Amino acid sequence: MPSGDAGRPQLSPLRRLLPFVLRYPVRLALTVVFMLVSTGASLAIPALLGGVVDQGFVAQNLDNITRYGWLIMIIAAVMAVGSGARFYFISVIGERVVADLRHAVFVQLLSLDARYFDTHRVGELTSRLNGDTAVIRGAVGSSASLALRSLVTIVGALIMMVLTSPMLTLAVVIAVPAIIFPVLAFSRRLRGMSRRTQDALADLSAMSTELLGATRTVKAFTQEAAQADIYEQRSEASYAAEVKRLFARSALVALVMFLGTAAIVFLVWWGARSVFDGAVTAGQLAQFMIYALMAASALTNVSEVLGTLQTVVGATERLIEILDTEPQIKVAAHPKPMPVPPLGTVAFEDVTFSYQANGEEPVLRNMSFMVGAGKTVALVGASGSGKSTVLSLLQRFYDVTSGAIKVDGLDVREVSPLELRQRFAYVEQEPTIFAGTVAQNIRFGKPDASDAEVEAAARAALVHDFVMDLPDGYGAMVGERGVMLSGGQKQRLAIARAILKNAPILLLDEATSALDAQSERLVQIALEHLMQGRTTLVIAHRLATIRDADTILVMDSGQIIDQGTHDQLVAKGGRYAELAKLQFRIDEVA
Repeated sequence: MPSGDAGRPQLSPLRRLLPFVLRYPVRLALTVVFMLVSTGASLAIPALLGGVVDQGFVAQNLDNITRYGWLIMIIAAVMAVGSGARFYFISVIGERVVADLRHAVFVQLLSLDARYFDTHRVGELTSRLNGDTAVIRGAVGSSASLALRSLVTIVGALIMMVLTSPMLTLAVVIAVPAIIFPVLAFSRRLRGMSRRTQDALADLSAMSTELLGATRTVKAFTQEAAQADIYEQRSEASYAAEVKRLFARSALVALVMFLGTAAIVFLVWWGARSVFDGAVTAGQLAQFMIYALMAASALTNVSEVLGTLQTVVGATERLIEILDTEPQIKVAAHPKPMPVPPLGTVAFEDVTFSYQANGEEPVLRNMSFMVGAGKTVALVGASGSGKSTVLSLLQRFYDVTSGAIKVDGLDVREVSPLELRQRFAYVEQEPTIFAGTVAQNIRFGKPDASDAEVEAAARAALVHDFVMDLPDGYGAMVGERGVMLSGGQKQRLAIARAILKNAPILLLDEATSALDAQSERLVQIALEHLMQGRTTLVIAHRLATIRDADTILVMDSGQIIDQGTHDQLVAKGGRYAELAKLQFRIDEVA
């Protein structure tokens, strides 16, 4: 933890939860009311018990004992109803706050730009989203309720102790600091321990998420034993961190219990002396001791809650880090509206881009080109030449270092990112298939699409026939990442999604590079349907798929080194011609 935290109140991060709690003032007010009712009732009972001792047992009056007994029963009923209602309302608030907090963090994660996810593991973020919010649930619910009730009980008990015997209360005032200060000093150490425990758990979660999502790769390289050993080491590290925290928290509870018991023993001795001196009655002493026990018990509860809250502080800090992260893609204060109907034009104007702002070698250098409406432009070049970066910049996943990118005549930085991305349909090299049904995956391109629209898109992408062979048709589950589908089927499903979106500009990132000949032919037919009437930027390693492109841009080290049609580039000679000669010769042999 930063050294600057040492001077701050150790529970200060919990203040960030207050806006989520204060959204529900009625429930909060009812919680406070019922807490005061139940606590007030519990504080009234010892006063009646004092009367039972002095006016019943000492005076040997059974009628008084009976009368006090009925009053105690009535007050106990009020206390029970108040406690139950308090527990219900605070628990509901806790669940509501956790749901709102989880949603806020999820929305924030979706709003962050690609750079953030380049440097953060998804498994670790998932741990924060689920694990840390679950930790907070207990604090806002039962722990917060217990802490508030205990604090009110301590204050109320002290007031009643003063009213019962100011002299005995003086002994408590002397004893309490001897308990409080060690507890506060000890509990401060728990904060750093709790943060380290949650970081270890997040690291463990990130590793398991990553490996369980790549079990075939793990098995293919026979890494089960090695990865299991690494997991065990990290699990043991998490266990050790948690044991250390639990030991510290247990020591805190033990310290409070010992100091509290010692204080009670001292009070008993002091009270007995006061009774012998005639300063208080036996009933007052019994009444006072009950209040003292109530205060001591409440203080123990507070110490336990403090231990819990240290864990919650760590969880809250980790979530605050996400909520306070500013997206690097800034939305213009007054975004310009994009033209309607769409023009479908794209222009790169002297664009230079680097993924890092620390002087790293640029991925693109002074790149300029234009794509007219309805035209097809292909990007060709070796891996790492910047082709995929062009498509990422077009969708404004990143901002250019210098230069400008224009879509439909407008700089992408001057328009709403949401409106900008509506202009594109994107088909990736490895399409993202969600663990849902076929229809849900296609409808991702247009959530409000009718079944007829989904089927029409599926037919255009040559998806319909193989879907009809599945047991549940469009309702068939495709498995996580589309594991139930072949590569070609997943690619055509992604094309159907793009067809359904019906965007004016199509971005194809090596959509057929990993397919066999038959699947490639089917996907290519589906792509031809998709490309009709659309401006298209396509990245391709297989030149046979882009022979008919209006313009081919040959890239190397982030620069355009040549451009023209297929025939023009072959006639020129150069790198493209060499690549074409090699590929088409191989194709002829195959």
